[in-house]
Amino acid sequence: MSTTASDPLAALGALPGVADAVDSVRKSVDRVYGHRVMRRRSNEVTAEAALRGARGSAALSGADWNLEEVRRRTDFSGEDEARTIGAALRLTAEAGQLLSIWRQSPLRVLARLHLVAAGGATRDDAVGRPRLEGEPVDEPLIEAPVPDADEVAGRLEGLSQLIIAGSEAPALVTASIVHGELLALRPFGSHNGLVARTAERIVLIGSGLDPKSICPAEVGHAEQGRAAYVAGFEGYLSGKPEGMAAWIAHCGRSVELGTRESTAVCEALQRGAA
Repeated sequence: MSTTASDPLAALGALPGVADAVDSVRKSVDRVYGHRVMRRRSNEVTAEAALRGARGSAALSGADWNLEEVRRRTDFSGEDEARTIGAALRLTAEAGQLLSIWRQSPLRVLARLHLVAAGGATRDDAVGRPRLEGEPVDEPLIEAPVPDADEVAGRLEGLSQLIIAGSEAPALVTASIVHGELLALRPFGSHNGLVARTAERIVLIGSGLDPKSICPAEVGHAEQGRAAYVAGFEGYLSGKPEGMAAWIAHCGRSVELGTRESTAVCEALQRGAA
């Protein structure tokens, strides 16, 4: 991630194709917010978007469960996939509670997200803090080399400063870069993908693009598939302008697919079939 410009995030927004992605996302978000159901039953749409977003994020982390199974289950202990679903649900519920803290202390929020993902009851002293040198990382979907602990610390601090300083960049750009950078760093020993996608959600909500949290990008990431997700991330990892633009466009398409999902929820509510 370049830091040569005074506002590197805004510079990324000027990459070829990014403005079109930003415009397309804004139109799709405006459409779902303009749905007549949102005037009366937005809380129900938000709740359903949270459930579907958690399911999508968990699918990318290897727990690809049917939505109705996620809705039905109450016990997410036991096997690995159930724990992954439980972690995704907890993170989605937590995201909206951390907006004000995110703007002041992103690193504190990331630590909290990892603690929530891990369940909060573990005695593992690696939970809720960036990994130390030599500590393993469990993130099977992302096979890129893992940066060492010193690089992780430096880049996390740089990301934090960018967020605190603010940017003129569109919300989609900021959310995409936060997501991509956390995937690249994998700062924790586990649950990095879940945390990265939750951080993307926090940026989209906190920026004002999706204040009611009804546009679950996680749904779109899952719908496009794990191969497309990894390919998009590799574009980010390349650091090349075309690769970065491709990743931002991939994230934009994910938001659009999330808005399509919530539009379908609105239609179901309108028909009385939710």
